Amino acid sequence: MPIVEWDARLEIGIEPFDEHHKHLVAMLNKAYDALVCEAPAENVGDILAELFDYASYHFVAEEFWMTEHRYPRLQEHVEEHTRFTQRLVELCQEYRQKETSLSLEVLTFLREWLTHHILGSDADYGRYATASEKNFTLAGVNRE
Repeated sequence: MPIVEWDARLEIGIEPFDEHHKHLVAMLNKAYDALVCEAPAENVGDILAELFDYASYHFVAEEFWMTEHRYPRLQEHVEEHTRFTQRLVELCQEYRQKETSLSLEVLTFLREWLTHHILGSDADYGRYATASEKNFTLAGVNRE
């Protein structure tokens, strides 16, 4: 059973970012599977690094879109991304230095942050996009 089940309530209505979020959820589930199956530490470290890389890519894409469309809560959103990125870097470093193990506590933190962020901040900019009469084009942000 996955640690996060993707469902329609996690969709924000901006297709490329919904796809990014699905990919992030899949990666979190992959890390959970590694924990449950007691995968070798190197494999788990690679999964965490991949999660960090993709989250970083996703954050840049979101922030670019928000800047281009003058999203009024851009700075607040960037600060959330920065705090999460800093924490994820710490977790990756601690894991690589064997100061922490991949635990249900770590994965629960990642799950809670991701779902809270999608359902809160990301949903807000989804509503902003829907309410606006602008033509939102997202060329160049599709990546899986």
